[in-house]
Amino acid sequence: MTDRTPVLVDCDTGVDDAMALLYLLHHDAVEVVGITSVFGNNTAAKCAHNSLRVLELMGRTDVPVAVGAENPLVGEVTYLATHVHGDDGLGDSGLPLEVSTPLSDLTAVDLIDELSQRYRGRLRLLAVGPLTNIAHALEAIPDLTERVVDIVIMGGAADVAGNQSAAAEANIIHDPEAARAVLGASWPTTLVPLDVTMTEIITEEHRTALAASSAPAAQFVAAVSDFYFGGYGFDSFGVRCSPCHDAVAAGVLTGDVVPSVFPRIAVEVDCTDGPSRGATICDTRGRYRAFPDQDGASCRVALVTDGTFADRLVAMLTSSTAGVIPR
Repeated sequence: MTDRTPVLVDCDTGVDDAMALLYLLHHDAVEVVGITSVFGNNTAAKCAHNSLRVLELMGRTDVPVAVGAENPLVGEVTYLATHVHGDDGLGDSGLPLEVSTPLSDLTAVDLIDELSQRYRGRLRLLAVGPLTNIAHALEAIPDLTERVVDIVIMGGAADVAGNQSAAAEANIIHDPEAARAVLGASWPTTLVPLDVTMTEIITEEHRTALAASSAPAAQFVAAVSDFYFGGYGFDSFGVRCSPCHDAVAAGVLTGDVVPSVFPRIAVEVDCTDGPSRGATICDTRGRYRAFPDQDGASCRVALVTDGTFADRLVAMLTSSTAGVIPR
């Protein structure tokens, strides 16, 4: 269908990345036209492989997957989040490890180049991992900001604590220099930080509904949620549940999530070596004047959502047409 919005997803496919991919693959208004992998939840190579596993679950072997950066712009990888996402990167949920679909012969930057030319003026970017690939693409493709409509980023913490340090969120702290380059580029940017992703929660009630469905995607999300609940979710909330970080960012991209507080403000990234490295410094001082747009700011930051996205996600994955993937 030519009226679908083409979306390229840049991700480090773990549990919440998989939820975001499945949500988009079921959405009738968008078409996932490519996936690029980056280090973060696992190595870029393993994350690309996990993307193929998710695509094969849905019969979408037509979507190209390209391997991207294995290291940040500066220094070395400090850690990989295998303790959060399981040994296989997808919650050890039983999803087949072997895939029959080959990876793209292109690099991540080359795939971004190709798709941004093919869908010039229509392509939207969803970045839900460290921003290294996007930073490399900005350097290699001088007019990239003119080719794409916008970029939606899951990352950062505006007025709340980080989740990998007191100040920093995981995607940003993995490569602060890349985040600074991407957030400073001259394109429309949306930042979906922990302020909202930690308030959009998948509960045991949601997981029960997913497990009761016959749809493969619903059963998979139920299984990976069980793993996520027992580790990351319990550590964060003290009960078995989990945020659906990356899927919320996907929901903002599609318009299913409409932030009620969504100012256009200046965002800086701390690239020092101190305890605030990776912090996203969002200028929220305008809150007392209903957040007037700040001069020169090109980033909208989602600060408040209604907390109902998980309901929509579950309804979509368990619907009677959930096994029929729109094309």
